[in-house]
Amino acid sequence: MDWLGITETVALALVVLLLVPVVFLGARRRWLSRQGGLFDCSLRLSEKTPGTGWVLGVARYSGDNLEWFRTFSVALRPRLIFPRSQASAGQQRDPDSIESVLLYDEQRILRLELTDGSSWELAMSVASLTGLLSWLESAPPGSRYR
Repeated sequence: MDWLGITETVALALVVLLLVPVVFLGARRRWLSRQGGLFDCSLRLSEKTPGTGWVLGVARYSGDNLEWFRTFSVALRPRLIFPRSQASAGQQRDPDSIESVLLYDEQRILRLELTDGSSWELAMSVASLTGLLSWLESAPPGSRYR
């Protein structure tokens, strides 16, 4: 048996198995950014325990919708869609000490309130927050912003 040939084949297979997901995630992010303005935006999925429930993600503007995607996912469709006509900006705050470990540096948290009574917490950079607030306030003529 040629052990050197088997070892090289196994090593090459391991490298390919490790690189394929990384390349896919990079290509997915690039594809998402071509579809609209993309920015880092973490989302709090659960509020049961203080400081927990945060999931890293990205959001993009797509027409009159804000679409949210998990960062580490193979899905090409958004996990959540926030229509501009049903969303309004709520309270803003800085992350607490536990949240600051889970989130990217220098992010602010915004409570996004929807007309159906639900609300979501989004964490993003100050520049992205300014852009989101401008997008919410700049609704097209004829639509209402609360």
